[in-house]
Amino acid sequence: MPQIEQIAETLSSQVFWLLVFFGLTFVLVGLGMVPKILGTVEVRDNQIAGDLAAAQAARDAATGDEEAWRQRENANRSAAQALIGEAKAKAAAANAAKLAETQGKLDMRLAEAEAAIAAARNSAMAEIEGVAADAARDIVARVAGTQIEPAAAEAAVKEVMAHG
Repeated sequence: MPQIEQIAETLSSQVFWLLVFFGLTFVLVGLGMVPKILGTVEVRDNQIAGDLAAAQAARDAATGDEEAWRQRENANRSAAQALIGEAKAKAAAANAAKLAETQGKLDMRLAEAEAAIAAARNSAMAEIEGVAADAARDIVARVAGTQIEPAAAEAAVKEVMAHG
């Protein structure tokens, strides 16, 4: 068979050219392209590491800023609570002063009213004593048929009212 006989003649030249092309491919790829790819990968790794470091620094700065903000917020909240407490204390003191003033006015009006009531009671008692004395004189005049002095009738009425 002529095809099989021909393989032996061309096999060595084909193996030779195969080794030459694989060698050239290895040299081009291994020495030319692989170092460039490795350099690109290294640059990329360095860039990623730098970006991660920058992100961590930004996160740390943000955490510090947040903590400072929380401290300011807590201080502001405490100051506001102090102002509210002070305002409540002032309002309570003002209310207590108004209540004391109003209570003083009410006590004065009550004392005036009690004095007016006492004066009215004394006036009414004087009138009642006068009416009772006149009634006693009239009763004595009708029952006994004698006239008594107004001073004696008033004294008798005062004595009876003092015991009753």
